[in-house]
Amino acid sequence: MKIILFFGKMAIIVLFFFQSFTAPAQKVSELTKIQLAQKPPMGWNSYNCFGGNVTEAEVKANADYMAQKLKQFGWEYIVVDFLWYCDDQTSSEKFANRRPHQYIDEYGRLIPSVKLHPSSEGGKGLKPLGDYIHSKGLKFGLHIMRGIARQAISGNTPVKNSTAKAAEITNLADTCIWYGGLAGVNMTKSGSQEYYNSLFELYAEWGVDYIKVDDISFPYHADEIEAVHKAIGNCGRPIVLSLSPGPAFIGNPKHLRENANLWRISGDFWDKWEALKRQLELCRDWAPLVTEGHWPDADMLPLGRLNIRTELKDGKPRTTNFTHDEQYFLMTLWSVFRSPLMFGGNLPDNDEFTTSLITNEEVIRVNQHTTNNREISFKNGLSIWTADDNENKAKYIAILNTSDKAADVTCTAKELGVTAQSTVHDLWKKSELGQVGKGLVISIPAHGAMLYSIK
Repeated sequence: MKIILFFGKMAIIVLFFFQSFTAPAQKVSELTKIQLAQKPPMGWNSYNCFGGNVTEAEVKANADYMAQKLKQFGWEYIVVDFLWYCDDQTSSEKFANRRPHQYIDEYGRLIPSVKLHPSSEGGKGLKPLGDYIHSKGLKFGLHIMRGIARQAISGNTPVKNSTAKAAEITNLADTCIWYGGLAGVNMTKSGSQEYYNSLFELYAEWGVDYIKVDDISFPYHADEIEAVHKAIGNCGRPIVLSLSPGPAFIGNPKHLRENANLWRISGDFWDKWEALKRQLELCRDWAPLVTEGHWPDADMLPLGRLNIRTELKDGKPRTTNFTHDEQYFLMTLWSVFRSPLMFGGNLPDNDEFTTSLITNEEVIRVNQHTTNNREISFKNGLSIWTADDNENKAKYIAILNTSDKAADVTCTAKELGVTAQSTVHDLWKKSELGQVGKGLVISIPAHGAMLYSIK
């Protein structure tokens, strides 16, 4: 009898012991079930205007602008891009030649430059900046590079919560081809997942809500994508995951959806008309694969004041090269395709026209609340898209002109899938056009676009 009681007590102790260790796993499971990015994320990213030199003051100025003028329209993310862990980067060298000094902590994790981010002094990291952004009712985003810093490798720093060291988990042969500051992580090595876990533990402490991981989807690093996804699940904070750069492999949407919330469908997109036409082709291919919570990303919106830091594209500050008609084309395509909307210009420099593009609540609704988004026709340089708004019982029609000449297009009620009595509303001009009747006859400027709702 005593033996039975002894083993019974032991069984209870063992059960309690294992429950205490499986409880965190249950938390991870629950966290990964949280539905993030159910609408395409909307925000601002520092790269198109500041490159790797954005300062804390400039980030705060853009956050202030967004909170005051854009938050009511759905804009919410403030994303700090590239090289926040280095001092001022003004070299004209290509990124591939750069081996800059990068700041790391005792576990080899990149930490901010105090020169660029003064509030990080004293080991505070980017938490004070995150707190400021949150105080505005906005969300904090951060760009990181895949891999581990060369300073950590050379110093063979310990991996937090592991017996491994940095040099032991590094894959030096798998280094980014355009930036030399980090090397890949060998995910077959013990301690590799713990390294990524330690990164996201730090980002969670800073209050990060959105992470853009660069040099991870082209070439496609499935193992490190999975490691980042697991690390987010382990960090105790919901974080939206964006993969960059592109083009992501269109033949592998299952893996992308299982591990990320958005992924780039192209390389870096800038303000050139030929590049914009190419984005239309990519959006056409990816449109059937758009699902809520998992967004093919056509890249940032190079609008407004760009290239304030001279090491960026073309080497001089400028406003966008896109004409007004091309900017309508851009915003119409991103909206009807449901791409994430990340504004690239310096928000405080916006003029009235630029502001009107990103505060049109009817156009934003197409991006945020539609289904069945697809191209139904492409001929003679005219691309016609449709989308449905079930809540408003409306159908949206977007017509984009890729030709160098103005064009007239006639759309019949049958082609549009509506009745002749349906009424037409111009979203950009915010005007009523009457009934469809025998068809819509629309004149579209060269490189321009129109966007209508039909009820």
